[in-house]
Amino acid sequence: MNQPDNSTASLILAAWPIWASLILIAVGFFTGRHNEKKHLADLERREAELRHIALVAVKHPPPTFAADRLVCGSVVLTSDSFRNLVALLHNLIGGRIGVYETLLERARREALLRLKEKAAALGADTVCNVKIDTVTISQPTDQSKGGLVGTVEILAYGTAGNTAR
Repeated sequence: MNQPDNSTASLILAAWPIWASLILIAVGFFTGRHNEKKHLADLERREAELRHIALVAVKHPPPTFAADRLVCGSVVLTSDSFRNLVALLHNLIGGRIGVYETLLERARREALLRLKEKAAALGADTVCNVKIDTVTISQPTDQSKGGLVGTVEILAYGTAGNTAR
């Protein structure tokens, strides 16, 4: 009698760590892409609602500006596991790490929107002397090993007030 060939089954079982890794990478890719698209759509909607609030980066506001108070908007965003893997590969060969550019853009837009929302709550129509600070959040051991960090904090702040029309 012939016994069934178990080489295919044993090959599949031996390669389970590879299959599991590929599945996790695929889940990270699709989940991260879905979350990013959802966040970008939310940013578009909120930016349209707050378009009437002007952000001005001048140090000295116009004489018609009546300052009210300091407002700030802060956000911490992290990259998904797929983008971290792509960034790691880019780091090995060098060059621009484009996968983090959208992360930084989304974080900057979110921080500015939070700034505008706080200004709107005060009844302000302008925020002068707007500044943006960026901080990469990591553990010191990651930096000493040359590791990449996909977590960033953006802080936007300025003086909210109204301009006489």
